[in-house]
Amino acid sequence: MPIITDRPQRAAARDDAALADPVFAERYRAMRARDARFDGQFITGVHSTGIYCRPSCPAVSPKPSNVTFYLTAAAAHEAGLRACKRCLPDAVPGSPEWDLRDDLAARAMRLIADGVVEREGVPGLAARLGYTTRHLTRVLSAELGAGPLALARAHRAQTARTLLLSTSMPAADIAFAAGFGSVRQFNETIREVYDRTPLELRAAAHRSGVGAPPSEVTADGGAQVHLRLPAREPFDADGVFAWLATRAVAGVERATEGGFERTLRLPGGPARLAFTNAAGGGAIEVEARLSTLGDLTPLVARVRRLFDLDADAVAIDEALADDPALAPAVARVPGIRVPGCLDAHELLFRALIGQQISVAAARTALGRLAAALGEPMPSATSGELTLLFPTAAAIAERGGEVLAGPKARIATIVDVAERLTNGELVVSADRSREQLTEELLAIRGIGLWTAGYVAMRVTRAPDVLLTSDLALRAGALALGLPGDAAELARRGAGWAPWRSYASMHLWRAAT
Repeated sequence: MPIITDRPQRAAARDDAALADPVFAERYRAMRARDARFDGQFITGVHSTGIYCRPSCPAVSPKPSNVTFYLTAAAAHEAGLRACKRCLPDAVPGSPEWDLRDDLAARAMRLIADGVVEREGVPGLAARLGYTTRHLTRVLSAELGAGPLALARAHRAQTARTLLLSTSMPAADIAFAAGFGSVRQFNETIREVYDRTPLELRAAAHRSGVGAPPSEVTADGGAQVHLRLPAREPFDADGVFAWLATRAVAGVERATEGGFERTLRLPGGPARLAFTNAAGGGAIEVEARLSTLGDLTPLVARVRRLFDLDADAVAIDEALADDPALAPAVARVPGIRVPGCLDAHELLFRALIGQQISVAAARTALGRLAAALGEPMPSATSGELTLLFPTAAAIAERGGEVLAGPKARIATIVDVAERLTNGELVVSADRSREQLTEELLAIRGIGLWTAGYVAMRVTRAPDVLLTSDLALRAGALALGLPGDAAELARRGAGWAPWRSYASMHLWRAAT
């Protein structure tokens, strides 16, 4: 006689209990639908198999009672899970959460992605955020399921996997480029996270047809590296390239056929960068000549911010298209991006010099400033960009001699340069948007336009509408929207929390 148990009923009850949570239920539906839009936004941990997957993983959907959703790979690692070999959950754009949110956890994630833990340790991370190490660890563990060390370790593993698959660099060089303290630590972490050795990861990529372009480590510790950084689609790469080209500073930047080049000062030294839109779209190709391999981590984070690769383009387009006046613009340019910046200080000076003048006039003024105060690029050859953008210290010392225009504006620029140099003013991607805006507005000569523009591009604030901008209001009129600042602000309230992206559509309409 068969033994009758209530095990199926208990399992069904556990499934029903899990689905009773509306957040869990929404994510479970996305996972069941294998919706690629959610890749990178959360991670599916499957405890019956011991792996974690991206939401679009083609594997058979697990039962709700066997699933836990995580915001970070580090949290899945802490739960004892390893990455799925089939869907490669780390090979996706990052979560847009860390740009949209402005709380302590999001700002910490932006710094971790920039490699601060590798350069300054957890105490340095906590100090930058203005909290004790203990408090920071407690907040991150509660909100993200892992502390700063585990989050940094997961980020190192993801960076290493990207380098293994997208470069031909030796594994030992990749270990140090990704921030690992030793080759042994690198090997152990990769094996634990991906259940493969580093060389097995690379071999699997080659078998699947993913070839690694040539990379070179130079005798002085530098490197020439090729990277392919995926974007969350749809992705208007052409729009970002056009924005950069229009504002290119002579000697520092230039547009190329199908791309853009520039110099950049990274933590380890100067770099030369070239960007192109990947064949087939959906990614940015980066050719980088670096002074040190350790600059790869901050470079990747900054390029992702520059091209806004992690934006939730589908959600943004759907929200803005609800306004009948914006809908045609959204249809013409799906996946519009808000360009970020590679250097926060540089962006602030660009904003200060560019306020109340045309883009062309600002480009000319910035070119003169770079020619007079920019640091020469070492070993620059004929035909290459020759200058680094001037430092705040150089502008503080000689900006008053070089800059032209109203005396009050020059005084503001020099004052800001002095504050940046002595540490009185800190402008960086991890700053609280509200606090940074307050500090900028407290400086004589800085108004709402400059503070809002800096927040939009440096801290990636998604909800800024600069209604005082004449070009933006001209674009509004071109789309049949109010041209009056107050009326446009009222109409724009319905575009929240994506008003920065609406601003990009309005600026494009004006040109």
